[in-house]
Amino acid sequence: MHRNIFLLLITFSLTSSAISQEHTLVLTLEETIEQARRQSPDAQNARHSFRSAYWNYKYYCANYLPALKLTSNPYLDRAINKVTQSDGNVKFIEQNLLSTDLTLSLTQNVPWTGGTFFIETTAQRLDLFSSDTYSWQTSPVNIGYSQSLFGYNSLKWDRRIEPIRYREAKKTYVETLELVAANATEKFFNLAKAQSNYEIANANYANADTLYIYAQGRYNIGTISENEMLQLELNKLTEETNCMNARIEVENCMQELRSYLGIQEDLLMKVRVDNRVPDLHVDLDAALMLANENSPEIQNMLRRKVESESAVSRAKANAGLKADIYLRFGLTQTADKLKDSYRNPLDQQYVSLGITLPILDWGRGRGQVRVARSNRDLVYTQVEQDKTDFDLNVRKLVKQFNLQAQRVNIAARTDYTAQRRAEVARKLYLLGKSSVLDLNASIAEKDTARRNYVTTLYNYWSLYYTLRSLTLYDFENNKPLSEDLDKIVDNQYYFDNKSITSAKR
Repeated sequence: MHRNIFLLLITFSLTSSAISQEHTLVLTLEETIEQARRQSPDAQNARHSFRSAYWNYKYYCANYLPALKLTSNPYLDRAINKVTQSDGNVKFIEQNLLSTDLTLSLTQNVPWTGGTFFIETTAQRLDLFSSDTYSWQTSPVNIGYSQSLFGYNSLKWDRRIEPIRYREAKKTYVETLELVAANATEKFFNLAKAQSNYEIANANYANADTLYIYAQGRYNIGTISENEMLQLELNKLTEETNCMNARIEVENCMQELRSYLGIQEDLLMKVRVDNRVPDLHVDLDAALMLANENSPEIQNMLRRKVESESAVSRAKANAGLKADIYLRFGLTQTADKLKDSYRNPLDQQYVSLGITLPILDWGRGRGQVRVARSNRDLVYTQVEQDKTDFDLNVRKLVKQFNLQAQRVNIAARTDYTAQRRAEVARKLYLLGKSSVLDLNASIAEKDTARRNYVTTLYNYWSLYYTLRSLTLYDFENNKPLSEDLDKIVDNQYYFDNKSITSAKR
């Protein structure tokens, strides 16, 4: 009864597969990785992050370029205000006036000092509604400079930090795509393992069913014991359960791969594993050099060290003497008409100096400096340890990868030998020259060898893309990894691509 039901399920599954064959998506590892780099959530997040870093860098660059702006602050004042008279008395006088102004200014930051130069021209009109009169006040040209004499120079430190941050962002994006490839490889081989397990379970069930039917005939004529026949029946039931579990595993892995590749359609997927792997040997010294040149981790370490130095400089500036200077020189004039206010201008000067000297702060400023220095020393220690761990990780990956191709070859030969042994054990059992225990052992070894082979292939490609993410180098084609970052900034990256699901149909 159980056998008939299971055969009916297998027949229905095969019929459904034949009907939906045109909707089955067959992917190789290369196609899976390409699709993941286009549409996976990790790849899309990486593009958004890089665009944000790019525009932050552009904002930083704009701080060192001249800025031209037009400002206006008009106001209407209709109230009773205190007004100081010419004789020094103060009276409450009703005022009804409208002030309108326009200022055109050009500013330029000075990164070496942290100050700002500016040149501007202004015009202001004052309307007195109570007397129905108006007047103009203009400043044809004003030149000025503002500077914090002993303060923290953010422009100087930004020139050291922001280029490192941007280089880190560019390298991080390329690194993320390689990590996306590693994640896609994991999900690809998860489905490959599930498919392999399903194929193994179906084949084992078919063999177990055949052997059970054969054993029934031998039991009826008394050539095998009841215990052996029951063992074969138990094998058949076990393989039937394995088929059901393997089918569920295939569905789960298929759903995970569809989700990661950004495929919304509920279509069947099948992966095709290429048994050939490139026999690459990565030079350890070359890999270390490439990793130290290209990895965003190195840029991250450098940025953290410079930022810690910047924090010390900021703490010193906040703890000591503060002085701000503001200078402005120019021309000005006033008249009842606008054109007259530009005639015979008078010179004007304005100088302001603000000084703050902490006398008694109970060691607060000195404490902030010491905290900043301690944090800097901590960062330097952490960076040194991170650098050591980074080099050790590169060395470990290179050594593992250089052995992986040989492991794949050994696993392939082991798989082939185990398949042959299982077939020989099956024939010997049918001829009555071996026991059921030998048959079960050969089947278990065959299944284990197949699973180990698929796992070894996964380990090879996982190590390969992880090593690429650390070095940002294509060892197979001997060239650095790069991406067209302009398309990402313009938000055109893969917008014109054709989905791999539609391309396969």
